[in-house]
Amino acid sequence: MRVPLFSFYSFIFVPPFAIMFSVNKLYIHYTGEYILQDVSFIINPRDRIGLIGKNGAGKSTLLKIIAGIIKPESGNFSKPSGSTIGYLPQELEVNSSKTVFQEAMSAFSEVLKVKDSIQKTNRDIADTNDFESEGYKKLLDKLHELTEKFNILDGNNIEADTEKVLLGLGFLREEINNPMQSFSYGWQMRVELAKILLRKPDLLLLDEPTNHLDIESIQWLEGFLRSYPGAVILVSHDRALLDNITNRTIEVINRQIYDDKASYSAYIRKREDRIELQTAAYNNQQREIRQIERFIERFRYKNTKARQVQSRIKMLEKMDKVEIDDKDESSIRFEFPSATASGKIVLEAENLTKKYGDKLVLDQINFVALRGEKIAFVGRNGEGKSTFSKIITGHLNYQGNFRIGHNVSIGYYAQNQAEMLDLDKTVFETIDEIAVGDIRPRIRNILGSFLFGEEDIDKKVRVLSGGEKARLSLAKLLLTPVNLIILDEPTNHLDMQSKDVLKNALLQYKGTLIIVSHDRDFLEGLTDKVFEFKNRNIKEFIGDIYEFLNQRKIGMLSDLNTDRKKSKQKTEKSKSHSKLQWEARKQHEKQIRKLEKRIRSVEDKIEEIEKEISRLDELMSRPEKNKESLASGEIFSEYDDLKAKLDQAMEQWEKLQEELMELTPDQ
Repeated sequence: MRVPLFSFYSFIFVPPFAIMFSVNKLYIHYTGEYILQDVSFIINPRDRIGLIGKNGAGKSTLLKIIAGIIKPESGNFSKPSGSTIGYLPQELEVNSSKTVFQEAMSAFSEVLKVKDSIQKTNRDIADTNDFESEGYKKLLDKLHELTEKFNILDGNNIEADTEKVLLGLGFLREEINNPMQSFSYGWQMRVELAKILLRKPDLLLLDEPTNHLDIESIQWLEGFLRSYPGAVILVSHDRALLDNITNRTIEVINRQIYDDKASYSAYIRKREDRIELQTAAYNNQQREIRQIERFIERFRYKNTKARQVQSRIKMLEKMDKVEIDDKDESSIRFEFPSATASGKIVLEAENLTKKYGDKLVLDQINFVALRGEKIAFVGRNGEGKSTFSKIITGHLNYQGNFRIGHNVSIGYYAQNQAEMLDLDKTVFETIDEIAVGDIRPRIRNILGSFLFGEEDIDKKVRVLSGGEKARLSLAKLLLTPVNLIILDEPTNHLDMQSKDVLKNALLQYKGTLIIVSHDRDFLEGLTDKVFEFKNRNIKEFIGDIYEFLNQRKIGMLSDLNTDRKKSKQKTEKSKSHSKLQWEARKQHEKQIRKLEKRIRSVEDKIEEIEKEISRLDELMSRPEKNKESLASGEIFSEYDDLKAKLDQAMEQWEKLQEELMELTPDQ
């Protein structure tokens, strides 16, 4: 039995002509265990649904059922006749010999067919000489119908729309006519995303769409999805993306769903309150069970108590057990093993240049990293962020001057880091061989925070998935004593819980940190300096990622030019602010949760008082049946007291609401 705290679904009035999709009592299982069980919900037009849950909870499975790729054991997904669905999976086999523009244009296959038919019909009309014949009239009617259909499909704008979407997703105008095969897998996946967006289906299903996007493209996608005319279901571990797009959250947990009309962060606040309520109910029930069991044990063999004992045994058997949703373990904290301090200057590059053949990637860049700095590398994919990271770690050669400072020890997490693991070791052995000191007794907890359960720790590395290998590599890196850590897209395979564990660890890290990431929420408060890679060069900004974005008012990161006029005083102030900012936001959210809880308590009190007032109203409306109570004046006295209490409660509620509005001015 779950203990509900809020309505699982808020009904919204939908015009009778609007398209609605319906998930009805879905059941599906793998290897004998249910993944989804009795799952139902409605998808309304313009819904922006964030589909969340732990890895393996069934999110992708649910999307595949809705997309019609797999069928459930029972239940169904129903959609209106003629409606369309677009689905982007996490991984997709891409193999096209077309150019980027041609491949993206294939999204308009129906429009292109109509266009070809119009051209053919025009040729047939031009070849006809008998203008009075029935055939000629039919050709004219056909041309009229095709032209009408072409206009309805907005066929005149498909080239412009295609270019707009490709540019928004990060392609340069001069690149869109290059062959698909000349781009990496990540860029080819951007084309697949572009095709789905261009089709404008009534329901858009996106499974981790930002895995291959940079910050600039993610911000463009946010703007696109906010104004999208259809419904959207989004699976993502990007907290900022979910908060900026979604207006409804569905969490898959324990084979069921929780459904609430709220953005991700607002939903999480409610979930924490719900789990708190469930925990209290669970503890109360456990006390009751212990009391019953003590009674049974004490009087089991007494004939005079046999009936009572049997009654309590049946009571236990019939008891609807309270369940507590999976607890969020993001509070797990561990510190990096101490490493010898480095010199003041950790890294220094002067006029550094890097070419791949004839392609110039970095052009005479200058860069300095000081001991203890926390630095973010941002910019379009392919602008040189990972290249420079590999130069720092000695994996690539270069031209110019580059120096690693005194006593610097480097830990590096690359996107292909999993290739460096020993495939014949188990998960536990991989971590155990490098864990030292008081970390060793906590190996299992640390592995658990990176999604390795008890059943996983004895698996050989060779049988792990790509995502599992990446997480294991990250956990291994975090236990290595180094004073410079370089992380290249470390959050791609982590869920919200594990990202928080990693972030908390990095916030306590005393060494120098360089992070290549497109996850704004992860970077917030973690870094105190940003280097933006653009046009084969880099620009420095003092502050964290949101200060970087907000100060320049660069919604799409389109204009990043600025002067470097930063004093030492401003640098130290910005560092202090950025380190505290993330924790301050967490404290702010905690205050909001407490206030919302007090408001709900007052609302419950108001509801009880109103019920009592309604009861007295009913009594006073029938004086012939309540003569004694009315004659004594007890009812009137009680009625006046309740009215006074209601006024006090309403005044308290209004005051709390004003406090909440002050804490949440933008909501």
